[in-house]
Amino acid sequence: MLKFAFALPLIAVCAAFGADRHGSSVAEIYDREVGMVEHEVLPLAEAMPADKYGFAPSHGEFKGVRTFAQQVGHVAAVIYVVSAAALGEKNPSETGPKENGPAALKSKEDYVKYLKDALVYAHKAAKSLTAENLTDMVPSPFGTQQVPRVSMAATVGWHSFDHYGQMVVYARMNGIVPPASRQ
Repeated sequence: MLKFAFALPLIAVCAAFGADRHGSSVAEIYDREVGMVEHEVLPLAEAMPADKYGFAPSHGEFKGVRTFAQQVGHVAAVIYVVSAAALGEKNPSETGPKENGPAALKSKEDYVKYLKDALVYAHKAAKSLTAENLTDMVPSPFGTQQVPRVSMAATVGWHSFDHYGQMVVYARMNGIVPPASRQ
């Protein structure tokens, strides 16, 4: 719940003014957040070679960590979960075992498509936010409590970038420079 606290000042500003100082609506602000995930995480998923999708570090304290493929699947699965909560809809996707995406995901192409589809759904959720509904309470998909709608939309960014950091390490361990770091 503490991770949702960072969104509270933004919630207050958006609720008070309905737009940022550049005239952007709440929907536009959160849609840009989804766009940042799309601009950073998706190209990294595309850059990792298909034969490295099963990679997980094994030296050091990495026992039981997700493979690169599972990282991509997990990011997408959680994007679906929180976007559905923000929209007040039933999740249109399967979260799969340990929230790593549907068991049917096998290839790099499957995982990349799943992530792309999740991002389309996240854009829909972001665009549904208004100054009037962002503080409405919705059921949390992670427990029995109610949370502000906007906290679900905010989760798309912070959660995706948490796993992006891990994915960057995996890529670099395999000689891949993340697209965002290339000159």
